[in-house]
Amino acid sequence: MCWTSAARVAPRQLLCYHDCVQVPPWLSRDRLAVIAALVAPLALTAILVPFRTSFPNTDAALALVLVVVAVATNGYRLAGYLAALSAAVWFDFFLTRPFETFNITRRADIETTVLLLVIGVVVTELAVWARREHAAASRRAGYLDGINAAAHAVAAGGSPSELIEQVSGRLTELLSLRTCTFQYGRAGLGRPARLRHDGRVVADHRTWDAAEALPADTDIELLVETGGVLQGRFLMRARPGAHPTPEQRLVAIAFADQVGAALAGGQPIDL
Repeated sequence: MCWTSAARVAPRQLLCYHDCVQVPPWLSRDRLAVIAALVAPLALTAILVPFRTSFPNTDAALALVLVVVAVATNGYRLAGYLAALSAAVWFDFFLTRPFETFNITRRADIETTVLLLVIGVVVTELAVWARREHAAASRRAGYLDGINAAAHAVAAGGSPSELIEQVSGRLTELLSLRTCTFQYGRAGLGRPARLRHDGRVVADHRTWDAAEALPADTDIELLVETGGVLQGRFLMRARPGAHPTPEQRLVAIAFADQVGAALAGGQPIDL
């Protein structure tokens, strides 16, 4: 956890939730998982070859299931499927009669091979779901930490300009923006679309629901208010295809509220 008390750390150092919740280097893990999926079943069946006539095929299949499960629990779908396929292929080739051919003559061996594939697919899908949920939980924790840190910065009386600068950067990352600037005491100037508190983006003649991508051909303003009193706005332009989730939009609004609280001590500008 990289959060510290706002009273002890300058605002520039506070809003680092993005760094705190960065997931592990999945690409590296995934490459290793693919290599293991291809190599581990082959290596295990090769080790079992000298003993294949002295123990039941089901025992060898159980050992291969452990390998498939170990690879699949990484949560990378391709690796899990490859492990299941590799285990089934090499089980057939090395451990079923006739040996060292891809023919299967016994019904029990066919059923075992199919089970290897099915177990691999099921475990992989469960692992993919678990990995997705873990990543979502990490993001939510990071969002909450970021909002709490901003609130602490406000409570500690830090520089509003520093907080605005940091929130602008967080909004750029959070909403996939090309530009994000803060303007004091302005609302509606230039007739931009507006990001509302329910996550919708509303313009004069169109509304984009929270489930839709942000419009990339128009400016979007996010008002910064305190108790109905306008303090300013973040004027933003989204990247093409930017599609922040409803949760991310609500987090962006919460950041704007914290900036509003920080600016509340200044001279308010009425709507």
